[in-house]
Amino acid sequence: MNYRLLCAVLLWLPVFASHAATTKVSEHVLGNGLKVLVKEDHRSPVAVSQVWYKVGSSYEPGGITGISHMLEHMMFKGTDKHAAGEFSRIVAENGGEENAFTGEDYTAYFQTMEASRLAVSFELEADRMRNLHLLADELKKELQVVTEERRMRTDDNPQAKMQEHFNAMAYTNSPYRNPVIGWPSDIENYKVEDLQAWYQRWYAPNNATLVVVGDVQPKAVFALAEKYFGPLKPMGDRPVATTTLKPQAEVEQVGVRKMTVRLPAKLPYLVMGYKVPVLKTTQNEWEAYALEVLAGVLDGGSSARLESGLVRGKQIAVSVGASYSLTSRLPSLFTLEATPAEGKTVWNLESALKDEITKLQINLVESDELQRIKAQVLAKAVYERDSGFYQAMQLGMLETVGLSWKVVDEYVEKVNQVTAEQVRDVARKYLIEDKLSVAYLEPLPINGNITEIKTSIGVR
Repeated sequence: MNYRLLCAVLLWLPVFASHAATTKVSEHVLGNGLKVLVKEDHRSPVAVSQVWYKVGSSYEPGGITGISHMLEHMMFKGTDKHAAGEFSRIVAENGGEENAFTGEDYTAYFQTMEASRLAVSFELEADRMRNLHLLADELKKELQVVTEERRMRTDDNPQAKMQEHFNAMAYTNSPYRNPVIGWPSDIENYKVEDLQAWYQRWYAPNNATLVVVGDVQPKAVFALAEKYFGPLKPMGDRPVATTTLKPQAEVEQVGVRKMTVRLPAKLPYLVMGYKVPVLKTTQNEWEAYALEVLAGVLDGGSSARLESGLVRGKQIAVSVGASYSLTSRLPSLFTLEATPAEGKTVWNLESALKDEITKLQINLVESDELQRIKAQVLAKAVYERDSGFYQAMQLGMLETVGLSWKVVDEYVEKVNQVTAEQVRDVARKYLIEDKLSVAYLEPLPINGNITEIKTSIGVR
């Protein structure tokens, strides 16, 4: 961020924080339990419509991992009213775009269309919410698609493959240890009956949130929702997710865990992850926002500590980053990732990253640096509001993980309240050896066909 932009952002920070609290989102709950959220944005004649289901890979038991993602694919395979492929054809004929995505905590389906076509989107989504056809022949075809997707995104990508094994080590019993796309043996053995049971269990109006952002009027959207989604029967008498999920608390980690993954790759790679709470699970709300700021201090642009210190300064890394998401449904990881520069090792990088953490645990972040990070958070929040799709994503994700959509309006103000002392305190409390898992990627020749994984868990 240049100096002029920084000054402009700092100038607008109090104004934006105040304005954010009054952002208008209209909410309505249908009689069958479907929650509808509408946010007006009249800058262009477009409407983004998203349906979020409270189910993702973290809901899946062993043996059917990845089934939420598989069902996402099968949701385009037709109903009594629409044959396979008709959904996408109708959206395209109406000048729209559509797709879907699955995460650890949700599955979501979306269309972006000219606002007057919103009824087309609603009619199609309502139809497949309760009337999906699941056929063995279609599953056989789509299994090949998902198998190829896994091969391209994970099996042939050494960093992604390493990340998959890292998650399986870092988490003991949290469902976050499983990949969203599923383990290969589970994918190979899906049956139509498995998908049908999953669909019947989770796909219902009282386990979903409908979000619309764009050139619309809330009352008109609510009326359309009543027309198309209102007749759908709910599952049971309460939201599905709240009646069937058991507590899934990760057991306390009591020692550092380390893993070496040997894969055909060009470069070595390092991943470090510390167990941390998230906004939904922490007893002290400020801790989640302090961790968010801490991630910004380390990896908030080219002037942040990791980039300036380890890439341009010491020149021991060609890439380095820190990440944390405060909006997960379950406790998560504060992650550091890095690729060493030529002549350097992953152990050099591990030591350097730990030195950066130690500095944060000992010394308070300077006021100017802290203010710069907060300014970047504000700038990011402002730019993201240019996208109707992202605005809808924020609302849908927060509702689906069990937080209120109002967190969107609180975010900037909460970040702005974080102090240097709080950043130091969360670094001291959470970024410690006993909460740490480390994975090293040891490259094998690209033409090699050997994959080795070594794991050691230290317990004190």
